[in-house]
Amino acid sequence: MTVADGAEISPPRPLPWDTVLHAGLFLLRLPPELFWRLSLPEFAAMTGGFGGAERMGRGRLDALMVRFPDT
Repeated sequence: MTVADGAEISPPRPLPWDTVLHAGLFLLRLPPELFWRLSLPEFAAMTGGFGGAERMGRGRLDALMVRFPDT
């Protein structure tokens, strides 16, 4: 498959449903009705699909809590 500039791109891979179901229903313990309502970006966010190597530390969390207090 090629794009307009002639570069080669790979065809999309099928969604690995066995892995997705296992992560959503068993690891995250989501109720089925909630699992099936999730969008793919929501599911990716819940499973770390958007995360980089760096995680939020306690200092960053404290700063966010000061900036956005639960009042």
